[in-house]
Amino acid sequence: MANSITLAKNYTALLDEVYKNASVTSDLTSDPAMARAGTNANEILYPQISVSGLGDYSRSSGYTDGSVDVVWKSTTYNYDRGTKLTVDAMDDQETFNIAFGQAGATLQREKVAPEADAFTFAKLAGITGISKATPATYATADAFLTALLTAKTKMDEDEVPEENRYLYATPTLVNSLLALDSYKSKEVYESFANVKKVPQARFYTAINLLDGKTTGEEAGHYAKAAPVYTVTAAEPADWATKYKEYYTVSDGVYSNVTGETAPSWAAATYYKKTAEGGSDINFMIIHKPAIIKHDKHVVGNIIAPASNPNSDAYILKYRKYGIVDVYNNKVAGIYLSHKA
Repeated sequence: MANSITLAKNYTALLDEVYKNASVTSDLTSDPAMARAGTNANEILYPQISVSGLGDYSRSSGYTDGSVDVVWKSTTYNYDRGTKLTVDAMDDQETFNIAFGQAGATLQREKVAPEADAFTFAKLAGITGISKATPATYATADAFLTALLTAKTKMDEDEVPEENRYLYATPTLVNSLLALDSYKSKEVYESFANVKKVPQARFYTAINLLDGKTTGEEAGHYAKAAPVYTVTAAEPADWATKYKEYYTVSDGVYSNVTGETAPSWAAATYYKKTAEGGSDINFMIIHKPAIIKHDKHVVGNIIAPASNPNSDAYILKYRKYGIVDVYNNKVAGIYLSHKA
């Protein structure tokens, strides 16, 4: 049994190391001391602090009394995901004991870390009140640099501290800025606490977390959120004037109705977009103290074949339960730029 325990420890250390190397948002994890358990099991409390301003000073009576108000705000955990991997003991042995270790490492590198990043960016991008640039595609490094200066100015005007601002951008944009090799670009680049390249595949304004069970979602993981179109069962009152806001579908592709005049109404032919899909993110600037990123429970249990009552196989059970959110009074600490 000692060998099994040692093996489990080795696998767990490997999984932890791979996650840290593969995630681009791990450095945004909040200080656990800034959160505490709420009344309910799925609840987290965080402090929101405010103080009164200066008052007149009197040479006879001294200072005007001020106040400090500390309120513990409540929110609920919004991420609860997990999986179970099984590798037959002989499959592991016949691959020189690497099949199970590699499966776990691959899970962390290709599934856990990308999903954690994608969820973090999508959740922050969906927060009401954050600063947003006009949707655009930056064709040149100069255009990207201009957009960064605009973002920087906006955050400066909103009095977001320069310390602990993190820039996340696609590799294409970051590399273009580095290639620009100008004084201005270097000054802007070096003004951030950290600059991280984010692959576009995990950089969307909205995602769908696949449940691993429903037809079409058996593989789990996540996908860029697609727009939702709903068929209009009855002729809408605004059809004659706003028909171009409706869609037709052909081979799964939705297109706006065109023409100089409204076509004849036909039920089950025209659709209305009832939910926007995710957009590709160009870059995000995140002031770390503005966000709550807390993992309440992360576990990767290893079960050796000798302890597996169902089969002669290794089992890895992995679960991650946590939260990504923004402090209510610090939404200015997030700046988003995405494509149209």
